[in-house]
Amino acid sequence: MSQADLAAEHGLKRVGARPRFWPYLAEAWQRRSFVVALAQYRLRAGLEGNRLGVLWLVLQPALNALIYGTIFFFLQRGTDPIEFAAHVVIGVFLFQFFSRSMTQGARSITGNQSLVQSLAFPRITLPIAEVIEEFISLMPSIILLFVVLPFLGHWPTLSWLLMIPLLVLFTLFNTGVALFAARLTVHVRDLTQLLPFVSRILFYTSGVLFDVSKIFDRFPAIVAAYDFHPVYQVLQMARAALLGGHDYDPMYWVYFSVWSVVAFVTGLLFFWVAEERYGRD
Repeated sequence: MSQADLAAEHGLKRVGARPRFWPYLAEAWQRRSFVVALAQYRLRAGLEGNRLGVLWLVLQPALNALIYGTIFFFLQRGTDPIEFAAHVVIGVFLFQFFSRSMTQGARSITGNQSLVQSLAFPRITLPIAEVIEEFISLMPSIILLFVVLPFLGHWPTLSWLLMIPLLVLFTLFNTGVALFAARLTVHVRDLTQLLPFVSRILFYTSGVLFDVSKIFDRFPAIVAAYDFHPVYQVLQMARAALLGGHDYDPMYWVYFSVWSVVAFVTGLLFFWVAEERYGRD
């Protein structure tokens, strides 16, 4: 009788073995309170050493929007400064949620090796906690956005409520991206050094700081390709909901819903397949 047969006969399981998919998700769901508490603790711990504390959740993206917006405003002649300010603020705030979910999610396993190697728990909770932390960090920025927009001539309308389903879909999408990045970083540690460059490239090419239809008006094929860019779709839908007057294909909602579900489901499967490797590699 082999050791595996002997263990099975006595109901013993291999330590660290990958559980089946649905029991794995059920176990992760049972730890949802731990995930939220971990996200909140990390957020507080990252702010406690600063005198302004939680204000940095708003100041950091606001300063980024001010700096990048000022530079690109002067690079794009004939731009309405008020409209451009609203355009950039929405872009920077939402893109930061995506960018930090990706980069912090990538470090969620490799940056917690002692925890991963010493305790048995669904490792998927770590990248999900990172995304929840970034979602919590986004909320003060969204509140600031709602306060600032009326001063820029955009008063609240019913279309602002579209931000609720959009943020839900965006969070699903970012979770899928974080799960992919978390596993890939375990296999290729150098990826953590490359992701900031990837994030910066996406920042400058996703329409955060410019109107794609104006910049590429002579290249209709490029403009058409942006219709399938998920981050660009999010920014356009958010701007249309909050600012109005922004033309975009209503099919963006369908496209991005598909992007979000596919990214989330495939991210779950991709991460789960390598579950038993996380405490060993």
